[in-house]
Amino acid sequence: MQHMLSDRRGFLRTAAAGFGYTAFAGLSAMDSLKANGAKNPLLPKVPHFDPRAKRVIFMFMQGGPTQHDTFDYNPALVKHSGQHSEMKLAIGTQGGKILAPVFDFKPSGESGLPIAEIFPHLRQHADEMCLLNGMHTDSPAHPQASIFAHTGSITFVRPSIGSWVVYGLGTENQDLPGFMTMNPPPVGGALLYGSAFLPASYQGTRLNVVEGQDPVENIRNARMGFDVQRNELDFVQQLNRGMLDRTEGDDQVEGVIQSYELAFRMQSAVPEAMDLSSEPESVRSMYGLDEDTTRTFGTQCLLARRMAEKGVRFIEVGHRGWDQHNNLRQRLKANADAIDKPIAALIADLKQRGMLDETLIVWGGEFGRSTYEQNDKSDGRRHNNRGFTMWMAGGGIKGGTRFGRSDEHGVAVENRVHTHDLHATILHQLGLDHERLTYRYAGRDFRLTDVHGRVVKEILA
Repeated sequence: MQHMLSDRRGFLRTAAAGFGYTAFAGLSAMDSLKANGAKNPLLPKVPHFDPRAKRVIFMFMQGGPTQHDTFDYNPALVKHSGQHSEMKLAIGTQGGKILAPVFDFKPSGESGLPIAEIFPHLRQHADEMCLLNGMHTDSPAHPQASIFAHTGSITFVRPSIGSWVVYGLGTENQDLPGFMTMNPPPVGGALLYGSAFLPASYQGTRLNVVEGQDPVENIRNARMGFDVQRNELDFVQQLNRGMLDRTEGDDQVEGVIQSYELAFRMQSAVPEAMDLSSEPESVRSMYGLDEDTTRTFGTQCLLARRMAEKGVRFIEVGHRGWDQHNNLRQRLKANADAIDKPIAALIADLKQRGMLDETLIVWGGEFGRSTYEQNDKSDGRRHNNRGFTMWMAGGGIKGGTRFGRSDEHGVAVENRVHTHDLHATILHQLGLDHERLTYRYAGRDFRLTDVHGRVVKEILA
């Protein structure tokens, strides 16, 4: 077997030399790539101005979390409970009896921020959180709104915000993707983490955080070792470089070259990053890895911290099942039980490691829920894109604050923040001007916020 591997190495070196190329034995993967003249688009880049944050952890709660029972205490719902309410949406007019919060809200932290009782662990970090109670977006339909929350567009295929961030800043770890997404929802699919017309190097890498499964399919090569793969890849990349020269720097060819190199490096880097056996039992317990209810989401949150430490630029964690048209009390309590302890652990962990100030945490879904009940059963809420809540923490955001307000009909009426504004603010905290971060495609300059968006300076520390 060893003789066969030696012959294979010799063949690849000889074949490569026949194309005017010499394999660079003993060099690292990146050194070998540089020696062949390939550009590396993932190298760290200088931001437009001094950033407050180095990275983003985006927690996407797919389905439309109900703000009225979680992070938006609205006394008008109690005052007008049982009265009829209507709201005009893009899909028509809907209405019903106003439903008071199904869980009690309690003042939390020194700031007294009102947070629902179903988040006992997260309430302990209220002074780090900024509640955006005046969010609004363009669509009340899950697929369109989920895509819009990530790309800022419904009508066309556009790059995900994670791709824009890595395009603008590069990444600090060349052995891991700059943009990683864990357990993304099926609604929206790859559009939620795709790079669209940006070079393929900036697309997100999907990780399936499921117990007993490899996080990335085919992460291990069952047929050959690293040395043999390196020699084979060197040969293939020489051919790719020849095509790149003939196509005068085609971005798609460049993307293939980079993806091959990154995939090779990921074979060792990803398993190491995903290996939680080195974490102390106290840390595993803090994230809830020893409990069935919190294990899956807790694993994502702990992995997010590890990736943040390793220099990954944009990290997304996902949790599904927030589309609560019925069984609101039971299903919402189950959602809260699954995420409350892990998120609180992540905030505490980042803070004690001195990383919270440079890590921007964003929590929320594609839209929210109505103030009125569904089907007169007092145990469900309809979709609502005209007023909902997201929250942010760390990364230069003013903690212990509420910004925005919705009325008794669920419409954002004060200090309104559109999804474009949220995107502009995220980029701003990373040192990127959303109006200057553009990419030339199809004859014009595109940007994440299109022709919209403002930085919400009122929430900045």
